[in-house]
Amino acid sequence: MENKKIEPYDVVVIGAGHAGCEAALACARKGKNTLLLTMNLDSVALLPCNPSIGGTGKGHLVREIDALGGEMGKNIDKTFIQSRMLNTAKGHAVRSLRAQADKKRYQSAMKQVLENQPNLTLMQQEAEGLLVEGGIVNGVSTKTGRLFGAKAVIVASGTYLKGKIIIGDTSYASGPNGMSASEKLSENLTLHGLHLMRLKTGTPARINKRSVDFSKMERQDGDKIIEPFSFENDFDTAEQVPCYLTYTNEETKRIILENLHRSPMYSGMIEGVGVRYCPSIEDKIVRFADKDKHQLFIEPEGLDTNELYVQGMSSSLPEDVQEAMMHTVPGLEKAEIMRSAYAIEYDAIQAHQLKLSLETKQIKGLFMAGQINGSSGYEEAAAQGLIAGINAANLIDEKEPLILSRSDGYIGVLIDDLVTKGTAEPYRMMTSRVEYRLLLRQDNADMRLSDIGYAQGLISKERYEKFLQKKQDIEKEIQRLKSTKISKEKANAFLQTVPSSLVTESISLYELLKRPEITYNRSSAIDPDRPSLEKKTAQQVEISIQYEGYIKKQQEQVARFLKMEEKKIDEDIDYKQIQNLRLEAREKLDKIRPTSLGQASRITGVSPADISALMVYMEKMKQSKVQGDKNK
Repeated sequence: MENKKIEPYDVVVIGAGHAGCEAALACARKGKNTLLLTMNLDSVALLPCNPSIGGTGKGHLVREIDALGGEMGKNIDKTFIQSRMLNTAKGHAVRSLRAQADKKRYQSAMKQVLENQPNLTLMQQEAEGLLVEGGIVNGVSTKTGRLFGAKAVIVASGTYLKGKIIIGDTSYASGPNGMSASEKLSENLTLHGLHLMRLKTGTPARINKRSVDFSKMERQDGDKIIEPFSFENDFDTAEQVPCYLTYTNEETKRIILENLHRSPMYSGMIEGVGVRYCPSIEDKIVRFADKDKHQLFIEPEGLDTNELYVQGMSSSLPEDVQEAMMHTVPGLEKAEIMRSAYAIEYDAIQAHQLKLSLETKQIKGLFMAGQINGSSGYEEAAAQGLIAGINAANLIDEKEPLILSRSDGYIGVLIDDLVTKGTAEPYRMMTSRVEYRLLLRQDNADMRLSDIGYAQGLISKERYEKFLQKKQDIEKEIQRLKSTKISKEKANAFLQTVPSSLVTESISLYELLKRPEITYNRSSAIDPDRPSLEKKTAQQVEISIQYEGYIKKQQEQVARFLKMEEKKIDEDIDYKQIQNLRLEAREKLDKIRPTSLGQASRITGVSPADISALMVYMEKMKQSKVQGDKNK
């Protein structure tokens, strides 16, 4: 057989969804000759489900991606058609930015960035197999027979692996949005020792705007004052389009229940496990039987299309049932379905097979990112893609991998949850998963991660210097506020206008600002010497002061957490030799191979008693090694 030519690259990225885009850009920006393969160039940065970026918990991820030098935040800032800050009635820790995207513009803008990125080649080719030798990946083979050599490979295949669309009793091989499924890569991954599982997600129908009666719905406008996702942007206004809110009712519920036997979810046709926190409408009706109605948000897919997304009505019911239940909803009585709702099943790997760097434990140089790791959502995928891209480049350069801990950011929590705890269903990021969320706010992502982004070569010197100036301005202003005293008389005159409790002696501006009813802007009335600060800088000053006590408590918690993370476990430790470890703990520890006591303590099935036994064993091994060194 004739030897085929191998075309050399540093990194090959398989899949150009949100994980693949971030991974490829990170590798190329770190100077690696990168090839990004996609089955279809029209699917680059595709938004196959909801037309939005961000949301509760997810907005934090986008801000962190931006702070590290990723692209998603900048791209949605260029292409959004509505922007809203969620949870503004609550504290800063759970506030999250969400923006409606123009789907086509989002795709084309990201594709343009990829096409113009130095060191990056974008190519329409279907990857069918990995080239592996001696436990080390060295390339990729494609459907057309081409071979691409690589020092590292990143698989970011999304929901395409053996994808199957299901609508009622109809099912067929397909990727999302009618794209082709990838049929061969799953088998090749299994051949190389990776264990796969079957997952499921879904999407609602798209309807024609001309067939909708918006007068029966509640209009939902965007924020008047806009906060961009990217810390590089500072605009605060933009033209926006409205969304609309409507509700299902008892008639909707009746139609669904009468046709539940036709749902592939309940007939056994669907094998994969779905997203618990984003259930289909039929699942909602069953699980929340006491509810008379459910919210539906009607969201435009773009400025140049009449397609509307019916958020909250994901379904895999037959098309005739979809139409019947749709027509029971106020405003949708005559709605024309342009694209039917569907469920999609696909293959994913069990993420315990990964290191925290997202490199596989079995094959050196092979990284996994995005929905193949068991996560759901564009933002979760992009975050993993960025980390996988950084670490693939670092591996080639023989540098330490970037591993964000749970105290560093939402990205650290996301990856640690997937790798350490595993998931049997598509994983969705939420603020409730994050222990130190008061420290890991979306508004301070740049304060937390810009140093890392710059050190990794993904933040420009100009941007980094602006960040350092902002940091200096915050520190300088906090010190000024601490040293600026206001007389009792002047302070009380101001406090009566707030109103707020009076003081008995002079007080610093810093102490006044600790009161939740006094904002930084409001206190300018008694602060004539205040410097002119940028809006985001002033916001950080205010939050730092008002949350000082809580922040200190969480910093103490983080210090205790980091002590456990610093207690490293030898890679070759034999858990079978550790007495007093329960059988389940031995199996789980041996399967996941944690790198620290902290990670070991988070493994499901490992108890505090098991951790104590492990600590005793590690101390004995340490003393034995010291004694052995002395006897030499």
